[in-house]
Amino acid sequence: MAGAPLRPRRRARTRRWRGRRPRGYRAKVIIWLNGGFAAGKTTLARELHRRLPGSLVYDPEDVGIMLWKWMPPNDDFQDLPSWRELVVATALSLRRHHADPLIVPMSLVRDAYRAEILGGLADAGEDVLHVFLEADADVLRERLATRPPLPADPASGQSALDWALSRLDPAAADRQPDGTVVLRSDRLTPAELADEVLAAFESAGSR
Repeated sequence: MAGAPLRPRRRARTRRWRGRRPRGYRAKVIIWLNGGFAAGKTTLARELHRRLPGSLVYDPEDVGIMLWKWMPPNDDFQDLPSWRELVVATALSLRRHHADPLIVPMSLVRDAYRAEILGGLADAGEDVLHVFLEADADVLRERLATRPPLPADPASGQSALDWALSRLDPAAADRQPDGTVVLRSDRLTPAELADEVLAAFESAGSR
């Protein structure tokens, strides 16, 4: 829930699940891939989608682009309450009708927004495997600098690169909630990251 105090998050390869599940139970979860811009979320989502038959990749950025078609432009669609509400509602609908599991690659750089969205999913009865991809800030800057240039933000005139650089947060990994799987995307390949996420996904069956 928005504004709820955050418990200290677990570090890499530490997983915690509420309650007990029968042996062999395959968790029906939402895999939320969080992390800074250029941390490797989209690449990891593709790898997980390839390995998980029946899964669906849901990018909440598309919800923001949709809202920007209807609403006056602002600096960040995550600031729109409608975006945060629709992100939760869309994920729940996709899980209900289409996907098991649902893979969501989306940075949630503001702690209150992360708590609101992940809390909303949990309140609706969804199991969320929250993964945070951590990388050295210099690595993220280098990756961002090599991306194709995008148009400037219409609201602020700021370039897409400057906008992303302004949101780098080297301390973000230390503020993730308890139960988060924190992985170093600057030290592991996409395949190795996927191995770690799938191990956490499958470990629910033995808890």
